[in-house]
Amino acid sequence: MSTESSPLLSYRFFRVAGAAEMPGAAQEEAPLVVGVGGLASGGPHHDPARQLSTFFGVVVPTVLSMFSIVVFMRIGFVVGHAGFLQSLLMLVVAYLIISLTVLSVCAISTNGAVQAGGAYFMISRTLGPEFGGSIGLMFFLANVCACGVYVLGLVEAILDVFGANGAESPGAKALPQGYLYSFLYGSLILLLCLVVCLVGAQIYSKAAFFIFLVVNIVLITIFASFFAVSPREVVISRDSNQSFNAFFTGFNISTLRDNMYARYSQDYTTNNIMSFATVFAVMFNGCTGIMAGSNMSGELKNASSSIPRGTIIALVYTFVIYFLLFFMTSFTCDRALLQGDYGFFRAINVWPPFVLIGIYAASLSASMSNLIGASRILHALAKDDLFGIVLAPAKRVSKGGNPWVAVLYTWALVQLVLLVGKLNTIAGIVTVFYLVAYAAVDLACLALEWASAPNFRPTFQVFSWHTCLLGIVSCLVMMFLISPAGASGSLGLMLLLLGFIHLRSAASSWGYISQALIFHQVRKYLLLLDIRKDHVKFWRPQILLMVANPRGGSQLIKFINHLKKGGLFVLGHVEIGDLDTMPSDPIQAHYNFWLSLVDKLNVKAFVDLTLSPSVRQGTQHLLRITGLGGMKPNTLVLGFYDNCVPEDYFLQDPAFSQARENDEFGVDLTALQAHFPSVREGESQRALSPAEYVAIISDAVKMHKNVCLARYFHLLEKELPSSSSKKRMEGCYIDVWPLNLLRPDTPTYVDICSLFLLQMACILTMVSSWKAARLRIFLCVESGDVGWVSKEEKLKELLTKLRIKAAIQTVTWDQVVALHGHQQAGGDSQGKEGPTSGAAPLPPRPPGKEAREAFLNAATFHVTDEYLASVNSLLLRQGGQTAVRFLYLPRPPADTSQYQRYLEQLEVLTTGLGPTLLIHGLTPVTCTEL
Repeated sequence: MSTESSPLLSYRFFRVAGAAEMPGAAQEEAPLVVGVGGLASGGPHHDPARQLSTFFGVVVPTVLSMFSIVVFMRIGFVVGHAGFLQSLLMLVVAYLIISLTVLSVCAISTNGAVQAGGAYFMISRTLGPEFGGSIGLMFFLANVCACGVYVLGLVEAILDVFGANGAESPGAKALPQGYLYSFLYGSLILLLCLVVCLVGAQIYSKAAFFIFLVVNIVLITIFASFFAVSPREVVISRDSNQSFNAFFTGFNISTLRDNMYARYSQDYTTNNIMSFATVFAVMFNGCTGIMAGSNMSGELKNASSSIPRGTIIALVYTFVIYFLLFFMTSFTCDRALLQGDYGFFRAINVWPPFVLIGIYAASLSASMSNLIGASRILHALAKDDLFGIVLAPAKRVSKGGNPWVAVLYTWALVQLVLLVGKLNTIAGIVTVFYLVAYAAVDLACLALEWASAPNFRPTFQVFSWHTCLLGIVSCLVMMFLISPAGASGSLGLMLLLLGFIHLRSAASSWGYISQALIFHQVRKYLLLLDIRKDHVKFWRPQILLMVANPRGGSQLIKFINHLKKGGLFVLGHVEIGDLDTMPSDPIQAHYNFWLSLVDKLNVKAFVDLTLSPSVRQGTQHLLRITGLGGMKPNTLVLGFYDNCVPEDYFLQDPAFSQARENDEFGVDLTALQAHFPSVREGESQRALSPAEYVAIISDAVKMHKNVCLARYFHLLEKELPSSSSKKRMEGCYIDVWPLNLLRPDTPTYVDICSLFLLQMACILTMVSSWKAARLRIFLCVESGDVGWVSKEEKLKELLTKLRIKAAIQTVTWDQVVALHGHQQAGGDSQGKEGPTSGAAPLPPRPPGKEAREAFLNAATFHVTDEYLASVNSLLLRQGGQTAVRFLYLPRPPADTSQYQRYLEQLEVLTTGLGPTLLIHGLTPVTCTEL
């Protein structure tokens, strides 16, 4: 419903959507926090500023906020158009919606010590600074706008009676009218409210109680008038000098019968035809002041018990009053009176000025309530430092704890609002802002309930996640019913504010409900992630990368982050030591440094550290215990073991050389650099021997883990053209050699290990920054091999089935094979054994698959360095700019005495190749099925 069509007599200020809200004065949070809500040491009852009881602090402001001026001006409108039955339905539905939010408010407020700030405090301490700050600022603006609307409304109500052009009491036309005069009168009323708010919450509570008495006395006169006033004819005049007669019939069953059903007609204030939705929106706008009491949390003696008790009392009391007014109005006033004069209470009152007094008192109360409420919200926002220096002065308070600077800030903003003069277009957004806050409270309670945190145990138990979810949906529906444009705008503003606070990286010690929710859901999904149900077509790499020192391995960490393809990526590190000889575990204190490194490198990785007497034993531990359920590493990645002195990445990257403030976990750049020692400069500093390094590879293979050895990745950025990440890959190649180059007579290109190489290379080309690179697969043939065309066709067919786009490049390697002492017969995959240059002769190949594989594995380590150098030269001779090479990694020898030779062969094979990944795959990873 647009605000312009709000049918509220001539008092335009009655169109304001929402009731007055009054958060309590902000107090400093106690240092000791226990539980979700935070149970402060030296609880609220020890604070001298907390003096308000349940009645004065909760019941009075909530009742006044829910009544406001609505109770005097909207009863006739609702019953006149909707009839008694639909009016009762609207009342029940409206109170059902707000009751759902009340249940959430009561639950949160009884879960710990609620400090000053009301709804903002509850939302921010539950949902975090982003949601809390954005909704808190919207709540503040809603109170500011509502205060201005109520002040202007009070001015118009006064001028309608006492103004020079007033429609009523012709003898009382004493006040001059006009835009400037209206602004002057509004400023005077606002000045009165400012004085009350500067004195403090105590004087406000006394003034509010006096207004509460006045409003209830007026209501008593209205109820008495239904019985005391005799039936009469009421003449209703229009501005165009048109008039007609309507009747107050007294209690008459015929009148009740005539008013029983709806009769929607034209609204005389807007000339729009009413409907159930428009009337319900107007009705609901008068019921949204439910949080005025909870927002007094900063001044309540015992907020945890006062808020639920007082709010529920106010809710029941206002429901009864509204119900009785609907019933008595339907019983005593004919339809013409209800539809023709929404302010009919004056015409049938025993003393008509009583109703005007009630309107003036309620308007003044709403103005003061919104002014003091907005100032408390602003003070709470300033204390939490979510918007920086702009709100910093609002932190200041008087000796009595009154945030007088925040009051002055709010007063100045309301003065600006008064300059607008007419706020019909803003009024609808005010209610929408309130509803956003109420939905956020429901969301906060829902999040706490779904997170199942042990410390969420409110003493108020009459709620469930169903009521919270229903409350959220109800608030959202009402937002769009009242003002679709306002609802869309408010949600957009909330997202902008949320993004701004998030970009400021506002840290807090309040706890993050997101972490509790994520833990709760991840635990559920991990239980559902059954490794027995794994299928090869959904395989993805889950990588454990062992890092000795990230100063020299950061480039490799970033590269492996590209290879994970949404899989698990864990940085593993082994510290040498024995826990028996240490007073405490040193590992726990190191996690923050590694996690800060992960943040700095901007990779999506976990960290797992262990303490062990040796690197090999520590790696075994990590391979066994890293991960949980179906989220466990299936691939081990190691840096290559050589004498190369790695470059210090911390000195190269500007991000590691620029000073910055501590992050939210207390790790600054200096501490991060100091924690990781300088890169090693010699063999003497190594904690790992060559034999132990190869043993780690062998252990991983025995544990059925795929293994990758990475060499020269510290050169990755240097060897690529210096341009943007995508452009510098143009013209670059990703080379794949799917043949075991240490054993050129191996039977096939399509064994499990070869397919694993293809899969990993294909994954790299799927990364956005690598898509411009072209994939090349090399097919090694001998000039005498007449079957090479058939091999190429089969490889093309395989790539087509695997949906891998790659160029097949045939390479003649007769000289290399000759050095191996082997001549392949054309098309003979088994080949013939011949003498090897500089190597011991091999025995005849034994029969049987397992024995043959063991024989081939042993034969691998009889190749000469001359042959390996020739293979290395072959790799380097391929044209083009190669970014990364993927090579076949043979299985380590079973004989441990051959470990040193195995590592030497790998070093000779890969010398000078640039970034190279040696891969040994054990698991099927490709699938041609849909």
